[in-house]
Amino acid sequence: MALIAYARVSTEGQALEAQVNQLKAVGAEKIFREKLSGARADRPQLKRAIAALEPNDVLLVTRLDRLARSTRDLLNILDEIALKGAAFRSLNDAWADTTTPHGRLMLTVLGGLAEFERELIRARTGEGRERAKARG
Repeated sequence: MALIAYARVSTEGQALEAQVNQLKAVGAEKIFREKLSGARADRPQLKRAIAALEPNDVLLVTRLDRLARSTRDLLNILDEIALKGAAFRSLNDAWADTTTPHGRLMLTVLGGLAEFERELIRARTGEGRERAKARG
């Protein structure tokens, strides 16, 4: 089991050092560093970090907002990690830890809420489409 870490800051003016030090302190063996907005879907170092994961490895971040900007984004990333047979842990968000039963439960609940939200949006969109068709 390896501890692979991802550290990100949004702007050139911000420093990665505090995150890197925190990740090193818990034993991160490899740290991928990025200076890009979290809103960008194409984060090359995040892709490299996930690609580096082997079964039973753990991807570490200092805080969830360093990894994802939305619940959907988080769930998609966590799915990629799970497909690699790896786990995820946020150092400052104790509930976001797929190495524990409680963490898996919390993330499962979040996933259920996100799926419910998608279904509501799909239903509203369908209803709106039907109303538009009825109006011609």
